[in-house]
Amino acid sequence: MTQALVNVLIADDHRIVRAGIRQMLAEAADLAVVGEAGSGAEALALVASLAPTQPVDVVLLDIAMPDGDGLDVLRELKNRWPGLQVLMLSTYPEKHYAVRCLKLGASGYLNKSADPDIMISALRKVAAGGVYLTQATAEALAGTLGKSSREGPEALSHREHQVFRLLISGHSVSDIGAKLGLASNTVSTYRARILEKTGTKNDVELALYAERYAKTAPQG
Repeated sequence: MTQALVNVLIADDHRIVRAGIRQMLAEAADLAVVGEAGSGAEALALVASLAPTQPVDVVLLDIAMPDGDGLDVLRELKNRWPGLQVLMLSTYPEKHYAVRCLKLGASGYLNKSADPDIMISALRKVAAGGVYLTQATAEALAGTLGKSSREGPEALSHREHQVFRLLISGHSVSDIGAKLGLASNTVSTYRARILEKTGTKNDVELALYAERYAKTAPQG
């Protein structure tokens, strides 16, 4: 019996990464790359344009997109196409973002350094409606079950977490406002909430808090 073809869209801002993934997937006769996007906006537009004639089954989505947060793109994809499967791609360890991605509707979280066989297997699994979990992701997910919902970065809202990530990377309030399309006073409000929720007093303490939490989070 002929195996159903899985239509895949690759969304990553690095052309060489997209080319490498396309080459990997060419080894699988049941996977077809139907489009490539270099930004979040392009990914959304491509899914919409392909929907009438060649619907996308799975989006391989980079978590760091040039025109916005990959998590925002994930949220929008799931809002507009609830049945669309999204497999997140990242260079960050699972303990940092995997659980947050799953909570926003992703069907899995895959490191860009994964072997081709693993990527192909993950795509097949999510295309069939399953959830792809590495051991590290499963451990990170299990770790959150025993914690208070008000503990650690997981206590932050989606927007607060975006601001949190930029603050601990050394960005100023005005820089963050420009990146996220927010007024500076709005960013300052988010910053105040983040400091309150994390029990820190300033950006230096916040950075130290993030470092300590990363060390104590479930390891993969």
